[in-house]
Amino acid sequence: MARLTIGDAISRVRNQIKAVRQDAFLTDRFLYSLLLKHAKLLIKREDGRNKMLSFSSAIQSIDHVELVEVDKIEASCARINSYCKIKRTKDKLPVFMQGYYGPLIRAITSLDGSEKLQQTLPTKYIEISNSKNFKYNKTKYFWFLNEYLYFPDLDWDAVRIEGMFEDDISMFTCAEDQCIMRIYQNLNVPDYLHAEMEALTVKDLLVMYQIPADHSIDKQSLTR
Repeated sequence: MARLTIGDAISRVRNQIKAVRQDAFLTDRFLYSLLLKHAKLLIKREDGRNKMLSFSSAIQSIDHVELVEVDKIEASCARINSYCKIKRTKDKLPVFMQGYYGPLIRAITSLDGSEKLQQTLPTKYIEISNSKNFKYNKTKYFWFLNEYLYFPDLDWDAVRIEGMFEDDISMFTCAEDQCIMRIYQNLNVPDYLHAEMEALTVKDLLVMYQIPADHSIDKQSLTR
């Protein structure tokens, strides 16, 4: 089954709002901003029900993210009582979709996927690293801060990331001349949320353009 693209979702909304289709201000960019607004709210709601990261169709991966060494102050770990080496993703990451508890990161792993890191917070890691038995702790940790990922005492030069992204991630995944235009990229929203996302977008437009609600539109959107 073919995945729904951003352009497909925009076209489906346009087809339901024929009365304002010729409006010069009703651009693809504007329609996508409305769709994305509602997608983000629905995804956050569903993540509160522990659903989101189980939908592999909405998960994207960046297979090689380079790391660089930084100081502990930048990583918010100045109080670590050791000669801890901190690494950070070299570049800021694309914006993640936000779940109920934070960015929707499914996994950070070694490049071959054989080792998985555990997410934590700088304050929590300081507490863990200062414990008496920390020298026996073999877990590899990371935290997300200011659009970067940070890694204490990690010797790797790169990691692999799986998550649900709001931004276009093509700059991390393909050569410039091979990238697909944003409108032709898949809409990374679970299939079962598409109808509700579209219905809420149509509702916004009906109010915005003061068009009487057509109940057949609601029925079509919610039963597609």
